[in-house]
Amino acid sequence: MESGDTAGVAVRVQATVDEARGLDAEQVAERVRDGRVNAFEADSSRSIGNIIRANVLTLFNGIVGGCFLILLIVGRWQDALFGLAAFANAIIGTVQEFRAKRALDRLALLNAPRARVRRDGQEEEIAPGEVVLDDILVLRAGDQVPADAIVVSSRGLQIDESMLTGESDAVDKTVGDEALSGSIVVGGEGNAQVNRVGADSYANRFQAEAKRFSLVSSELRTSINRVLRWVSWGIGPIGLLVLNAQVQVAGGWGTVAEDGRWIQPVVNTIASLTAMIPLGLVLMTSITFAVGAAKLTAKKVLVNELAAVEGLARVDMICLDKTGTLTAGEITFDAAHPSADAPAGWEDALGWYGAAPDANATARCLREPYPVTEPRTPVQTIPFSSARKWSAVSFADGSTWVLGAPEMVFGDTATDPGSALGAQVTALAAQGLRTLVLGHSARELTAEDAEAERLPADLRPAVVVTFREQVRPDAGQTLAYFRAQGVGVRIISGDNPRTVAAIARDVGLDVTDGYDARSLPVEQEALADVLEAHTVFGRVTPEQKKGIVLALQSRGHTVAMTGDGVNDALAIKTADMGIAMNSGAAATKAVARIVLLDGKFSHLPDVVAEGRQVIANIERVSMLFLTKTVYATGLALLFGLLVLEFPFLPRQLSITDGLTIGIPAFFLALMPNARRYIPGFLRRSLSFAIPAGIVVAITLTAYTLVARSLGVTEDQLRTGSTLILAIVGIWILCILARPLDRFKVLVIGAMFIALTVLFSVPLAGEFFQLVDPGREGAYAVAGFTIVAILAIEVVRIFHVRFVRHTMPDRAAVQPS
Repeated sequence: MESGDTAGVAVRVQATVDEARGLDAEQVAERVRDGRVNAFEADSSRSIGNIIRANVLTLFNGIVGGCFLILLIVGRWQDALFGLAAFANAIIGTVQEFRAKRALDRLALLNAPRARVRRDGQEEEIAPGEVVLDDILVLRAGDQVPADAIVVSSRGLQIDESMLTGESDAVDKTVGDEALSGSIVVGGEGNAQVNRVGADSYANRFQAEAKRFSLVSSELRTSINRVLRWVSWGIGPIGLLVLNAQVQVAGGWGTVAEDGRWIQPVVNTIASLTAMIPLGLVLMTSITFAVGAAKLTAKKVLVNELAAVEGLARVDMICLDKTGTLTAGEITFDAAHPSADAPAGWEDALGWYGAAPDANATARCLREPYPVTEPRTPVQTIPFSSARKWSAVSFADGSTWVLGAPEMVFGDTATDPGSALGAQVTALAAQGLRTLVLGHSARELTAEDAEAERLPADLRPAVVVTFREQVRPDAGQTLAYFRAQGVGVRIISGDNPRTVAAIARDVGLDVTDGYDARSLPVEQEALADVLEAHTVFGRVTPEQKKGIVLALQSRGHTVAMTGDGVNDALAIKTADMGIAMNSGAAATKAVARIVLLDGKFSHLPDVVAEGRQVIANIERVSMLFLTKTVYATGLALLFGLLVLEFPFLPRQLSITDGLTIGIPAFFLALMPNARRYIPGFLRRSLSFAIPAGIVVAITLTAYTLVARSLGVTEDQLRTGSTLILAIVGIWILCILARPLDRFKVLVIGAMFIALTVLFSVPLAGEFFQLVDPGREGAYAVAGFTIVAILAIEVVRIFHVRFVRHTMPDRAAVQPS
């Protein structure tokens, strides 16, 4: 038999269990056999097999790996050097994701080391996973509830559910109330009978939904994958076109099949195909992300996924949870504001409340400012309840003191600015202070009053007591940084909107009042309108936090979400960039892309700076790689259509790839670069790469036709083509590295020196099959090189003008 519950899961009617004895050994064994145990292992991340398949078994690796194997089979290992790039990229991606998986799997939501149960009349401490359905939990202050349970007895039991619900006040639990797994007992004691275990428990359902693996949104990765997709669509037909041309040059299909001269056409075809794939761009992006992640780890910032280094630099809206994020989660005493006619003894009354054994966190703040000098014995007490939000005490002198929320003790009078109390309370609350009122009555509480939890008659306000939450010292400066960078801020919390607004003002936000999330619209478009118009939101539920993120994303915002509680986990998971505090819930840290290990907000500007460096530098080097992809594709088409032998061996392309792209790109990608993020990375890169690549392809094709007419040998033609491509490639590198500084000049100069060495050292010349191009061939090489360089300078001029015309930020024009 089942019934509905507030958490949205069907709950069976509990078995009758003697609270004093609990389950016996046979009943426990029966439940273990039936699988009704609390052991739960969430599928928090991809398996090792899935990670390896995702990084190794890709179309990109398939093409490169196939070409690599073919060259090894035909004995041309010298031409198979390009395969190392694909291998390295797969290794880097696999290792980084495996590190993230281990971090996810280590972070279990329930970190209570032991659970206390009553079995066979004896208390036992067991692992949380050994709790079974219908177990009697023995709950005391400091315990974490290991499984969902129904309270069967309570002696002032108070449970903190802030990590689950976002409500910072502890909740009184009486018989019949539910104690949720993952919550903390902060006061009193009690017993509870387990009604949901394992995957059905509230915390684990949160965990299961939140920790499903998904890749962080990355413009760099998306753009590169788009280019790879375009190349993959064309590589088949272009490959057949090139292969046919190379076979025809070798004498035709029949001749090649008969005399076995098929190896060189295959090698030439592989050279053209691998040149089309931006091998190094994928590898360089992975290396740049990995270096950025390592640098951030040294600054106490854990990056759970490589692309998260880029993510925060693209964010234009950041959502902050208040408790544990803007504030340290601690309440401190602020001041006491006695009324003009406050009766004597109010300081002693506050001292008694602070020293009471069942004092909650707020009342305990009174111990230091109002220490007890002479112990007082109460005659009657009414303990604090989070439902009515007040407590009362009567002493032997006949006086009664009531401490509680102003509106709960004095009703509408406490919120009416026209009354003396209301004016004082609203003014203090507007400053972001949490307010309590101490009321006094000359009438003593009776036993009937205490039993009925009834306020005494003739109660008058004596003192308004204010408290404030401790704001993180680095929160204000970090928010100021984001505002200066044009990043919008939304503060969302489960607390009172007025209190949240006050905290927002403390950290420098210009807000007047908070929006009560209980009146937020459900429809996404209407919700987005409210979010665009307001900054601070209170009484937000966990489900609303996720909806808020989705609504902001629907308006085109790239959203970051910070938090520390389980109630933040789903929103953090949904956001483009999830950021968790290391002091927060394990499940929240598990789904976050970035974890601030020391909880310091001040690290976020470092993350932004690192992300900007990654984006700006990868954009710069991507123009090198994409230019190569364009000219390689152009060469394949031109040589295929003109039926010309491809003018490079794969090993000769390794020279140009290494000296003009790979080696210098490695250094340029890791240089400091603080340019602000501007969308449109791929469009800007292609606006240079396409015309520059076309220039190179036409130049090499024209040189080949001229060289053949001059009667140069095939080795001389390949050497001349390699020279032209290497020199023009280094010049493109020089253009994209502008403005030049000492470091860039050193890198570019080193490439020219390396090129000279390769053509001068006999051993290198023999390995790469480089020969003297001949006198006429040298003239042709020099002439076509000069023409290509001039044409690319013109391309750069028009590219700069295009970017300035299409991009509002002139900083986008310069790559550094």
